[in-house]
Amino acid sequence: MADKLEFVYVVYIESAPEKIWTALTDPGQTAAYWGHSNVSDWQVGSQWEHQRTDGSRVAEVVGTVVESAPPTRLVTTWAEPGTGQEAEPSRVTFDIAPYGEIVRLTVTHQDLAGEAERDAVAGGWPAVLSNLKTFIETGRPLPQEPWTMP
Repeated sequence: MADKLEFVYVVYIESAPEKIWTALTDPGQTAAYWGHSNVSDWQVGSQWEHQRTDGSRVAEVVGTVVESAPPTRLVTTWAEPGTGQEAEPSRVTFDIAPYGEIVRLTVTHQDLAGEAERDAVAGGWPAVLSNLKTFIETGRPLPQEPWTMP
């Protein structure tokens, strides 16, 4: 079997680690810039869901909290719901490192099944994290959802 792939993205945000942590884990804030609510109690071993905000609360991504060290590190598994036990989930790590008045947020999405999955996350994470940066720094997301741009 081929080695699993990973995607790493780094963004610098004028903020404090606590604000970044809250923006990643608060359902209302994730809904504002991500278009989905991240729902969990964020305790190690707990389940988390990436739920639609259209009122249906349908989870489009599910996983388990692997590591939770507020406000500097969050690690979760990442899978499509209903994929069964045969599919191995990927893993997403959020590392939040303060430096003066800015924060370096590094997102590492690893254990990707192949090039198609890597291409999908390579198109998604930059859009989501750009929207997060704008949301944190201005109090509002970008005027258009960046992931819908052709």
